[in-house]
Amino acid sequence: MTPRQFLTYYQYDDRLISGAFYASDPLALEHGDKVGVVLFNLGGPYKRADVAPFLYNLFMDPAIIDIPLKGSWRHWLATFIAKTRGRKLRQDYEAIGGGSPINRLTQEQATELESHLNEVYGRSAGVSFRTYVAMRYWHPTSEEAVRRMQQDGITKVLLLPMYPQYSKTSAGSSFLYWWTLEQANEIPYWPTSYVYEYAANPKYIQAISERIDEGLQRFPREIRGDVELVFSAHGTPIREMRDRHDPYCCHIHRSVEQVMALRGYDRPHHVGFQSKVGPAEWLSPSLPGKLKELAQAGRKAVLVNPMGFVCDHVGTQFELDMEVREQAEGYGITHYEVTRGLNNHPLFIEALGEVVVSQIRMPAGEGAMGSGDGAPATREGYPLRPLNELPRFDASEACRRCQQCDASVEAKKWTAPVPRPVLPVVDPSKTQD
Repeated sequence: MTPRQFLTYYQYDDRLISGAFYASDPLALEHGDKVGVVLFNLGGPYKRADVAPFLYNLFMDPAIIDIPLKGSWRHWLATFIAKTRGRKLRQDYEAIGGGSPINRLTQEQATELESHLNEVYGRSAGVSFRTYVAMRYWHPTSEEAVRRMQQDGITKVLLLPMYPQYSKTSAGSSFLYWWTLEQANEIPYWPTSYVYEYAANPKYIQAISERIDEGLQRFPREIRGDVELVFSAHGTPIREMRDRHDPYCCHIHRSVEQVMALRGYDRPHHVGFQSKVGPAEWLSPSLPGKLKELAQAGRKAVLVNPMGFVCDHVGTQFELDMEVREQAEGYGITHYEVTRGLNNHPLFIEALGEVVVSQIRMPAGEGAMGSGDGAPATREGYPLRPLNELPRFDASEACRRCQQCDASVEAKKWTAPVPRPVLPVVDPSKTQD
């Protein structure tokens, strides 16, 4: 389906916020089922010539660029933006090797996840798992993934966004596109379930904490104790949260708080949003703005963690590690580092496995969902239950929020909450975090 064809089907739907294009109940499996796990991600250009068409696909998506233009008008605008922005973006990609690593890294994650699912869960239950990558704005597309699924004889499908924190502009867009392909009879229908978010999955949180520990080792020993953490996430227009109650901001802050709780709140931490495009008001503070504020307060050492991304791409390798680094040093931050993306960190692959298995029911008598030792809970002691049965965090449990927050939709709670420290009450009008 071309971007212009998709526009003819598009109409804003509250399911873009809830994700509920499919039932949230777990997939009931039978002996011999072949489960297709579809990993949704953004995608990126493989080479310089791909940059403009990649940007065109992105700017044609009404779920991410929400402007009242359709048909030829939107096509013209998207073509113009892709051409003008493409000039600079090609240079950015050249600086990191000529193309985006997101395609390769997502495929590596898919390969690791497939092996993990079959080894730990599938073989003993008489079912098999196959993983497929479906990029929203580049190849392999959803249609390409479907062709492989048909060849492999897939019988049931689980949609797995590579976005732990849900947003209409990321996972929501991919869900809508897949559902639209079904409605247009461009892909077959399979019994399908989906993963909404896993922002507080304990293994995902632990993997981030381990990446932070790795990053801290890059600082001279004598200043390591002074390093402050800045969690960065891709920004979104503020209207998505205010007007449509998009949960993305709440999920980001919950992930940050879970990481810091795991670490015992071992050092000061902050949140900033990156990659602003256009004149609209976006989530704040901006990452450069937060870094400038820290520098003005005399902070000299900062470690940035790209919380909103699960694998490295131009937003981490160029924007954070080169462009923002130069800004930070200009503000007076003398020690600036960026953690690696999660990529195929073993704990993150295990987290994805838990998320998948939480959304399936194994064949009767084959051992319901559980950990690798067959127990009905993970070795860490928390049960693997259907995601729609998990309670949500209470907004009052948060130590801090962004100043625009109305606590739209909190993340799901996988475990009992970690006790939080008693912090002074902060007037939201006087803070940016």
